[in-house]
Formats: sequence, structure tokens, C-alpha cells
Amino acid sequence: MSAAALLALASGSAIAAGESEAQVPPSESTTAPAKVVDATPVDPSVLRICASEKQPPLSMKDGSGLENKIAVAVAEAMGRKPVFVWHAKAAIYLVRDGLEKKLCDVVVGLDSDDPRVLTTKPYYRTGYVFITRADKDLDIKSWADPRLKTVDHMVVGFGTPGEAMLKDIGRYEEDMAYLYSLVNFRAPRNQYTQIDSGRIVSEVVNNKADVAVAFAPEVGRYVKESTTPLRMTLVPDDTVRSDGQRMPQSYDQSMGVRKGEAALRDALDAGIAKAKPRIDAILKDEGVPTAPVSN
Repeated sequence: MSAAALLALASGSAIAAGESEAQVPPSESTTAPAKVVDATPVDPSVLRICASEKQPPLSMKDGSGLENKIAVAVAEAMGRKPVFVWHAKAAIYLVRDGLEKKLCDVVVGLDSDDPRVLTTKPYYRTGYVFITRADKDLDIKSWADPRLKTVDHMVVGFGTPGEAMLKDIGRYEEDMAYLYSLVNFRAPRNQYTQIDSGRIVSEVVNNKADVAVAFAPEVGRYVKESTTPLRMTLVPDDTVRSDGQRMPQSYDQSMGVRKGEAALRDALDAGIAKAKPRIDAILKDEGVPTAPVSN
């Protein structure tokens, strides 16, 4: 699931055309359960926010993550106290292990068409980006660029549109061993395995990869902070595979609540509208490129 992030499910197969980024997470029986908190009725002056302890730069225990800051802005605009309910697992498990168990009440950074939840109106839209070094003549703006077939390594996330397109242009096998080396050769088929966002950017900075493709909110901070100047270009949303099937690259981002909790969803919508200038400032400060929302 991007998000984005947040953010996409790691899997070994390519994403089907038109499929949402939000997917049901795989089972993770070997992972420690989320920290349990009291699931008694919530104080209406409080907003309990489901959050991952370790999903940088989107969510971190010190509250400095992009989605943490957006959640605080919206809670304060609602006149509520933001309270984070921290989970040790990756953010992709927050709906299943936090929201559905009523340990918390809202998940930030979901695709607006996530079928598991009732979503707010989108508060921004972003997508996947191409990242290259600014000192190289390699300003990639489309998957149709023929140079992508001949560049040195490309780094993409598992289970993302980037992985699907890498296969489509016929160079996945060339980069497969390289990509698996970035996660110590753990297979992403049966568990959530993803290349660290900072590592994706550093591979380009250190000339180990010519091109990176990643979800913008997951890498914007690292691109902006890089002492080596980098280019970051949104992948166009008209991307198609060689068989003509469309591969969406951009996604509206919303907050999610449990189905049936329309009153909380409406209150969040009002808070999002009120906090929009602050949200926009947070996104700009994080270096996240945005596009007009489509929903």
C-alpha cells in the first residue's frame, strides 16, 4: 500500500492491469502479534490512529513519519487528541490486526478504493516515480523509453507495477538476482518482503543501479535529503503493457475506518478539508510530488 503507501503487497507475480494497490496481506504466523491495547469504547475527544512502529519514512515510533504528521494535522483540525496505537508489523497489516480488531479507529494512507474499509475523500494523489542521478544523461519519463532495456541495474519493489513492467520489457531475469540480493535472498512469495525505501534510493546514489522505480511517498524524503542531486519524475498514468493492458501508476490516498462507521468517516472528511493547507505543506516538505485527485 503505496501507498501509499501507502503501501503494495509483496508477491512474486505481476500486478494485473487496473488492480488496486490495496490487497489482503499474506498470513504471517511467525511474526509477533501487534501490541494489545484496551478495546473499550473510545473517548470522543480522542482519535485512535493505527500506525506501524517501523515503516520509514511513512510511519515511525517517534511520530516523525509522513503519515504520522498528516494524522496529527487532521486530528487537531477535528478538535481531537491524536493517540497512536503502535503495531510492530508492517503497515500492510494495520487493517487486519488493528482496525478490524477495534484496537484503533483509523488507518492513514490507503488507496481510496480499498475494499476492506470505508474510506474518506482523497486528501492527495501521488504515484510511482523514476529516480536517476542528475549528473547522468538519463532523464527517464516513460516505461516506453528504449534506454530502459540497456541501462545497468534497475531497482523496483516486489509486487509493484514496477516489477510487472520490468518483466514486460524483458529484463526482469537480468535484474532478478540483484533485486533478491537487496533482501538477502528472502523469497517474497509467502511473506511480506520488501526492499527498504532508503536502500532503493542509495542504490542509485552509489551507482549500483541506473534507475529506481518506487512509490513517491516512500522515497521523497530520501531523494530530497540526498547530497547527490537526483531526478524524480512521476511515471505517467497512461502506462500500458506490451499486450495493451493499462498499468495504473497513480493513486488517490485516503484514510480508512471500519465499514458502518460513516459518522467517523464524515468527521474525518471535515477535518481533512480544514487541515488541507497543513497537509499540503507536509507533502511539500517531504518532497512528495502530487497530482490532482481523480475521485
